[in-house]
Amino acid sequence: MNILILAAGTRNKIVQYFRNTVRDDGEVVATDSSKLGPAIYDADKYYIVPPITASGYLDVILSICKKEKIHGILSLIDPELSLLAANEEKFKAIGTTVIGSSYELCELALDKYRMYQWLASRGYNCARSWMERDKFYKEVREGGITYPVFVKPAYGSASISISKVYDKETVDNLFTHEDNLMIQEFLNGQEIGADVYIDMLSGEVVSIFTKKKIHMRAGETDKAVSFKDPELFAFIEKFVLEAGFKGQIDIDIFRINGQYYISEINPRFGGGYPHAYESGCNHMELIWNNLNGRANRKHIGAYEEGIYMMKYNELKIIRK
Repeated sequence: MNILILAAGTRNKIVQYFRNTVRDDGEVVATDSSKLGPAIYDADKYYIVPPITASGYLDVILSICKKEKIHGILSLIDPELSLLAANEEKFKAIGTTVIGSSYELCELALDKYRMYQWLASRGYNCARSWMERDKFYKEVREGGITYPVFVKPAYGSASISISKVYDKETVDNLFTHEDNLMIQEFLNGQEIGADVYIDMLSGEVVSIFTKKKIHMRAGETDKAVSFKDPELFAFIEKFVLEAGFKGQIDIDIFRINGQYYISEINPRFGGGYPHAYESGCNHMELIWNNLNGRANRKHIGAYEEGIYMMKYNELKIIRK
């Protein structure tokens, strides 16, 4: 049984963890659009593929799945999640399972303003957001919101083009030069990351790992420490089941004045997932079980508290 990891990039640990799980029972195949994507060299096999926006890209991936007898496929970048989900039936027809959530949920997670509307309409604490400047400025005048705020693309991922803004002039300038921006309340509290696995067979939330973020770098968790809170586990489980996500997801959360706020959802392995794996939450094994037709038992919070994670740079040397 073989697994295909798309857009492996620099996510070496993800590839390594899958290889540790699969061992002699199959192969881990990886792709990237560049030979300088270091993670592909940790796979059993790799393919250099066109960018996901290229004509015929999907056919290339389907061809790899057929050739390598791929049983499960996943991507590590947000824009590709919707592409896989939208073509789930094409993959299923050749015996390949798309590991992830539905097309509708992948698109909802990418559309930050629609996600805000979904959360707010269901009573979840979240950062208030505005697409229209006039409505935001009215809130400022009435004292309902204060600077700083974030100005960011309403649709997108990976902390791209996010600006922390302290005045009206800067907001106006950003809106003048870019389209489809939104204004988002600045949440000032303890930032938390959650790595969650929802069983693809039973639909149950079977694993949750949470960490307090200590330091961020380039939009990813650089230093963090594991912790547990039954209230937070229940909060996450309620949200995930109500939304209907499946497979691996990553959630950014804030704790403010004793309340939990949902900030962002990524229906894939987050950049900080290695912290969960090294603490005992092996979600690769959960995926492997599902691909083999086995539902997983719940083991939410099955890890130690007080485990610190610190990222550091490594080198991959390839001689050709």
